[in-house]
Order: sequence, then structure tokens, then C-alpha cells
Amino acid sequence: MWLVFTIATTLLWGVAELFYKKGSHEDRKYDHLRVCVLVGAVMGIHAIFTLLTSDFHYDPMNLIAYLPVSLCYILSMACSFFGIRFIEESLADPIENTAGAMCTVMCAIFLGDKIAPWIWVAIVIIVIGIIGVSYMERTDDVGRKKKIGKRMAIVAFAMPFCYAIIDALGSFLDIIFLEMESSPLVGVTPENIELVANVSYELTFAICALLLFAFMKARHVKFELPKQKDKIVAAVCETAGQLTYVYAMSGNGAIAAPILSCVCVVSLLLSRIFLKEKLTKKQYFFIGIIIIGILMLAVLEG
Repeated sequence: MWLVFTIATTLLWGVAELFYKKGSHEDRKYDHLRVCVLVGAVMGIHAIFTLLTSDFHYDPMNLIAYLPVSLCYILSMACSFFGIRFIEESLADPIENTAGAMCTVMCAIFLGDKIAPWIWVAIVIIVIGIIGVSYMERTDDVGRKKKIGKRMAIVAFAMPFCYAIIDALGSFLDIIFLEMESSPLVGVTPENIELVANVSYELTFAICALLLFAFMKARHVKFELPKQKDKIVAAVCETAGQLTYVYAMSGNGAIAAPILSCVCVVSLLLSRIFLKEKLTKKQYFFIGIIIIGILMLAVLEG
């Protein structure tokens, strides 16, 4: 069953990325905050359902203990939601998926992890792809600067990189927090530590969603739920994928990880088919290099 869950996770997250983009509009100032609110709401519902149906004790102090990791993940997603209002999903997603490579480098620098030579090769390939994409963004006529202005174009293109860096930091902290011997989480066991961490993350996201909703109401920003169908679908797919991910990794993580790395491939294909996104041949070439590096890294680490 782990393979079924792995494929389901890959497809769910790929579809989520599609609907994140489909539901984002660059002319709606707070659209990225609307996405955050809906994702937080769905995750909060899932967290409460987990607490009511799972046989484990949850200490509310874990909300505070796990806060650094939760905030990294939430902030990284907010950056992603802001960025895809302005740039193509097929351009943003491969860059965002380099977070795994960044986390590997962080582990080597700060935890002293030994990295095999071929993994360094994969990381170099990813870096080459990123440099190429960045250079093409500067030289190719993508029309973004003319449409939204030079300053906003730079900020928007920086968002996938911000996501990758902050998400990598979150993953790095997760490694420390999910280590039983050093974890600051309260009342956890080897059997429930990941579940406790996930519930803490989802509840924190729900609280952030409430605060953002209050902020939007204070600013008299319209939040018409019937018009947020794409965002709701994205939020449900994101949360459902997170649920199936746990079962995917618990079966055969070494094989599941490379398959899950194909999310950016699924996202690229869906964006090309349903959103009719078109990049230049050079951009596709360097995006292909990034994807090759990501897949290579996933296989080697597995």
C-alpha cells in the first residue's frame, strides 16, 4: 500500500500546486493571504479530527516547543503563495523543490553529516540549473517587468528562492526536533513523535489563519467564500497529501522519496496543459537540469 500512498501524495501535491496558481490573481492585493487562511482552516480541521480519533495524548505545550519549525513552514508557504500571483508555476515549483538540496548542505555544515561525492554532484547540477534560470529571467523577454514593474518583478522572482531557503531551514530544524534524544517536544514516544509534530504544525497554521482573517477583516478586505473554490481545492489537496505522505514514507521511504520528488514534474505538466503556461526553450532547458538534479539527489539519498 505504501506505493499507492506515494503516488497519491505526488498527484495530490501536484494538483494542489495547479489550483494554488489557478486561484491566485496578481490584481488582487491580498490573494496570497486568502490562500493562507484557507490552508490554515483546512489544516486546523484535520488537526482536530486527528486529536479526536487518534489514541495518543497531546500536550498543548508542544505548540510552543515546535513553533520555530511551524513558523518556517508557514512563512515559506506564504512566500510561495505571494510569488505565484506573478510568476509561472512551472518556473516557481522546480526552484522551490531545491529546498531538499539546501537542507542537505545545512546538515553537512552544521551537523557534520558526511555527504557522498555523487550527492555533491547532484547539488552542483541543481545550482547550475538555478543559475541558468536566473540568467534567463534577466535576459529573456518574459514581459513581467513591463507588466508589473521592475521592482515587483524582482520581488516576485525572489519568492521561490525565499521559499526554498526557509523551507530548508524548517526541514533542518525538523531533523533536530524529531530526534528523540534531543527533541524539545513534550510527552512524545518514538511511535507518536511525528504525529505530535504534524498536529502542532497544523494547529499553529490554523491560529495564523485566524489572525490573518482578523487582519483582513480590519482592513475591510472582501473574503467571499463561494469565489474561493480553487483555493479550497488546493488547501484540501495539500492537507490530504500531507496525510498520505506519512503512510508513504512509513512503508519504503528509500523508494518513496525519489517518486515524491516528481511533484515538480507533475506540477510543470499540469501547468502546461491546464494553465497553458509557456516558457522559452532555454528556460525549459535549465528547469530540466534542476529537475534532473532533484531526482538524482532523491535517488542517491534514498
